[in-house]
Amino acid sequence: MEIIRQASLLHPLLSEYRDQGFSCGFVPTMGNLHAGHLALVDAAAERCDKVVVSVFVNPLQFGPNEDLATYPNTPEDDENALSAHGTAVLYRPSVEDVYPVGLESQTRVEVPGLSDILCGQSRPGHFIGVTTVVNRLFNQVQAEKAFFGKKDYQQYLIIRKMVSDLAMNIEVVGIDTVRLDNGLAMSSRNNYLSASEQAQAAWLYQVIQDTARQYQDDPSSASAILDRGVDELEKKGFVADYLTIRRQSDLNEPQAGDVELVVLAAAWLGKTRLIDNLEFVLT
Repeated sequence: MEIIRQASLLHPLLSEYRDQGFSCGFVPTMGNLHAGHLALVDAAAERCDKVVVSVFVNPLQFGPNEDLATYPNTPEDDENALSAHGTAVLYRPSVEDVYPVGLESQTRVEVPGLSDILCGQSRPGHFIGVTTVVNRLFNQVQAEKAFFGKKDYQQYLIIRKMVSDLAMNIEVVGIDTVRLDNGLAMSSRNNYLSASEQAQAAWLYQVIQDTARQYQDDPSSASAILDRGVDELEKKGFVADYLTIRRQSDLNEPQAGDVELVVLAAAWLGKTRLIDNLEFVLT
């Protein structure tokens, strides 16, 4: 596995791959890799000749009171895991390499509408930071395919729309969420949870599943179903941010005739904000 720290060294290596006819798959991450990340790497390896993984904790997507300074950092473990999963290139750029003109002067990329709802409403500016860095990394790596986990469902849709709107020559591939045995979605922020909180956190997905089942049985009672879900979360010790049912395609409110839907939730457990979702189809 090649470990590259500067874009100037990345370009010639990837150009050599392309000259040799190799296809490239790209997995952007912020490190502290877990089985969910490695599922993306494996999916990229199945579909592409060479896999490039970036590890970059992007300051532009963190708000002033968020966990940038304490975000989990496990570089040695990350390198060992990526090497074991057949990664060709690990790209570890500095902030200066990603944003050479500085954060304040960096051109921003915004996907309006989708970026302003749900997590975008709770974390103003977050998705502008995400789309800005992903656009920058896409241009640096120039892979044929990029792989994103569907746990961050809103982010996944935003990246797909950015690629479509900007006519970018890359395919965005969504990979299903990897879960612990108790149903908890794998996330780097699970490291903030105590052992008892990790067991408690599994209730978030349970409530999401219950919400989807109840809606399938009686879509006309959506408001009452969501209210019951929020009440259940609060009984289990969460502070709910949102629990909602939206269309899978664009996260708009479902209309008559819409059948491909998704339950999305965000909730605080202690000092940790958790997100999760479940796609389902009305029959």
